[in-house]
Amino acid sequence: MSDKPIVLAVITGAHGVTGDVRLKLFGDGFASLKAHKAFNDGALTVTTLRDDGKGGAVARFAEVAGRNAAEALRGTLLNVPREYLPPLAEGEYYHADLIGLAVVSGDGAPLGTVVAVENYGAGDILEVERLEGKTFMVPMRPEAVPEWNAERVVIDPLFAE
Repeated sequence: MSDKPIVLAVITGAHGVTGDVRLKLFGDGFASLKAHKAFNDGALTVTTLRDDGKGGAVARFAEVAGRNAAEALRGTLLNVPREYLPPLAEGEYYHADLIGLAVVSGDGAPLGTVVAVENYGAGDILEVERLEGKTFMVPMRPEAVPEWNAERVVIDPLFAE
């Protein structure tokens, strides 16, 4: 759908004193992250990576020399080029593909733009910014979002209230 890099994790802080970092994982979890040895166009090279047993991971990067350097990376998104990932199956998407898309109602009336995709555990939720600036959220489920493609997201008007 685009050539934007795909975010697989975010650094949430330092882990210990040697430069390890804690990671919040996106997508398919630890197994999909483990397949990659470098992130952010080679700026961060993985030397060790382990599952933290709580749905996240702990990593050490060759470029990070200690706790202060690790702490400075808090909030850094770890991404890889799209071509490094397996092809998507029917109905699958990357969050990066949805962010920025126009949102319309079933009859084509403009409602806003997707500004974020959140997941609090029960599935993806689109955050939509209305034309006047206020936001609302819509579950990324067939009854709420019957259609989406590379140009737009169609939502059921009942979910835009």
